[in-house]
Amino acid sequence: MPDVPGLDNAIQSYLAELTRENESPHTLRNYEADLRDFQSYFTPPGEATPEPSVFNLPMMREWLASLYARNHQPATIRRKLASVRSLFRYLSREGVIVTDPARLMKLPKSPKTLPDVPNEETTNVIVDGDIPETIELPHPKRDLFLLELLYGCGLRISEAVGLDLQDVDRAERWVRVRGKGRKERQVPYGTKAAEALDNYLAERPLSANSGAIFLNHHGGRLTDRGARSIVKFYARWTVGDDTIHPHTLRHAFATHLLSAGADLRAIQELLGHARLSTTQKYTQVSLTDLMKVYDNAHPKGH
Repeated sequence: MPDVPGLDNAIQSYLAELTRENESPHTLRNYEADLRDFQSYFTPPGEATPEPSVFNLPMMREWLASLYARNHQPATIRRKLASVRSLFRYLSREGVIVTDPARLMKLPKSPKTLPDVPNEETTNVIVDGDIPETIELPHPKRDLFLLELLYGCGLRISEAVGLDLQDVDRAERWVRVRGKGRKERQVPYGTKAAEALDNYLAERPLSANSGAIFLNHHGGRLTDRGARSIVKFYARWTVGDDTIHPHTLRHAFATHLLSAGADLRAIQELLGHARLSTTQKYTQVSLTDLMKVYDNAHPKGH
């Protein structure tokens, strides 16, 4: 690695390393945004960016205090601190710095919040996408297949828009998914998704330059933002809820499977979670729903 005279070059070198490690574009954008925010804090107007070797624990604590002063949520603070710790760990490993002050910074505890999951009836209304005929939609068949995949396979939005035509085995009904860290997994899809896929491919332009399954109106790959807008549009028109987003459908996928008796480890594999503890939060959602049923229905629940 070349000499790193300032924090700016250090960040560029680290992002280049992440690119070589095949981190997803979404992850790279988050790292860069967090690290540039960190850099901006330590670069007053008209002054040079400090060198990485200058940083010490008091400076790190001052920056952390500024995040709280800006009223960032604990999850945001955890993410920003994790990004900075990763940068300094990289610089230490490369011999750019002798001591790593970020290593001594502890991540703030994240509150254990349960995802807000719509019930099966509400979810199916969204996925069925029954929009009034008076509303002209540019690509309704594409949209319906996207909704079917998000709920029927529990995909992250980045995984869905990252799918290529060659990733789908239409005979066996499997989708090859590239998840976090470019880890691949295979996820089955059901009859309704298969029908939605057939309907969409029948109208998908054969001359499209992109091998992506989901195309935008320019014929290129549909972006994360575009897909999020589609989900929000359908949720607003079908159930009148602007708060529903793609990850809501992923949560619903896991929660409804668990409620129907699916094995937790099988759900872990389908979701692509590295740790079972990440999947276990859905057991809490199911227990919460169970308590609501008890409170509403049992004579002693009131």
